[in-house]
Amino acid sequence: MEKSLSRNELRLRRKKRIRKKIFGTPEKPRVCVYKSLRYLYVQAIDDINGKTLVSASTLEKEFKEKYGNNSYNMKNLKLARLLGNIFGERLKEKKIEKIVFDRSGYPYHGRVKEIADGIREKGIIF
Repeated sequence: MEKSLSRNELRLRRKKRIRKKIFGTPEKPRVCVYKSLRYLYVQAIDDINGKTLVSASTLEKEFKEKYGNNSYNMKNLKLARLLGNIFGERLKEKKIEKIVFDRSGYPYHGRVKEIADGIREKGIIF
């Protein structure tokens, strides 16, 4: 009898399938999203050199100052949009105009979509 796969194992399978097709360069980095149980993380990755160019998360000081230290409140849609905006500004500072969006196997819906929309608001193309 075959063991059924967990939600995370299925997500990791999707992530692997997606990663075969997308690749980041220094001019057009791959923007990877990760959702832990409490926080959201986003980073721009140059796959050629294996380096993270820009990163942002809801763990940072800016979020704790604005929304308090309630870690259970760090994953809502409003914060996801704000995270996308902050990340978009950091990309602009590094003079990155175009990206490849990697949803890491998560459905493009809810918080992942809000992060993407927040990045788009800052004029980043993908």
